[in-house]
Amino acid sequence: MNKTDVQARIAIVMPRLGRYGGAEGFAWRLSGALAEAGYAVDFVCARGEEEPPHGVRPVVVGRFGVFRAFKVFWFAWAADRVCRRNRYDLVLGLGNTVNQDILRIGGCPLKTFNKLSILAWPKGCSRLVKALRRRLSPASNLIAHIDSMRMKRSMTVVAVSHFVRDLIARQYPTLGRDRVRVIYNKPDLERFSPPSSEDRERLRSAAGLSPQDVLITTAGTNFMLKGIRQLLTALSQLPPHFKLHVAGGRNPKSYLALARKLGVADRVSFLGKVDDMPSFYRTGDIFILASFFDACSNAVLEALACGNKVLSSVMNGSSYFLPDRWVFPDPDDHAAIARLLEEVAREPAPESFSWPDDVPCGLEPYLALIEEHLEKKRQCP
Repeated sequence: MNKTDVQARIAIVMPRLGRYGGAEGFAWRLSGALAEAGYAVDFVCARGEEEPPHGVRPVVVGRFGVFRAFKVFWFAWAADRVCRRNRYDLVLGLGNTVNQDILRIGGCPLKTFNKLSILAWPKGCSRLVKALRRRLSPASNLIAHIDSMRMKRSMTVVAVSHFVRDLIARQYPTLGRDRVRVIYNKPDLERFSPPSSEDRERLRSAAGLSPQDVLITTAGTNFMLKGIRQLLTALSQLPPHFKLHVAGGRNPKSYLALARKLGVADRVSFLGKVDDMPSFYRTGDIFILASFFDACSNAVLEALACGNKVLSSVMNGSSYFLPDRWVFPDPDDHAAIARLLEEVAREPAPESFSWPDDVPCGLEPYLALIEEHLEKKRQCP
């Protein structure tokens, strides 16, 4: 911001003020960067879970109601009321908000997400019950309605990947591609690098791997959405020296049962929360994300930075950075996944990944976008 300008007042609108969670952490960092740049920043939230960055003023509207639908409605209404009353120079919406100048979409419109993610459930009763619950959910219907409203009422929509941008354009064809910008979340790749041969040997020995073993790794919390069922089935079609390590998740009980049924339980390890993710990637040979939807998986980029061969379904925004031969079209086709894993296992390890200079990422493009919008408003009579 030009220091000779009057200090612009900006609102960041997000249900939770805190750093836990991808969207929440981004909102926290962005608000701090804006305050450091000289803007007067209010963080409009339902609840504050930790102290805001220096110079950021929290505006807590509260969280009321027992049911999720009421909580969603309350925040959308209360946050909008605060923004209208305070008459900010610029409003950035990062949650279920209805009026904002700039709207950041961290995932994709709910109707699109539901269409994609439902395919992760097994065909038959399980999928039908899940689809019915979503259709009858008051909260889901309300969020879908808010999606439509906020798309129409935003001057600019920011997608976190080209994949998400294309999904938005498909669901809202009248939006216009010129109103949708792409700014990626750049992970902290400085933490991730290929191991030395000595470190790799030590890590693999500690994991109980032989030099002949091919270790497949994957990571995620929602095992159904991340295609763990399909990966276990693919593993059962691979030679015995192929192993699978899964980081993250909560309760792998049903997946362990499936592994036993498929005869691969002795070749699979569910590691739960992994604190040392660089070592996790460095131990493996191939990282794979068989996700049915991922806006832009950081794990794919982190694994690339650690020198892994990385495979991904096309339903993941960070597959944009992978060679075409490493991207597969159908995360439910376990036979095709098994064939691809066996082929890629014979390839040499790639060079470590570095971020392309021509792909916007991080906070700087947001600061430029905000100044661009403020300048347009200054020029309006």
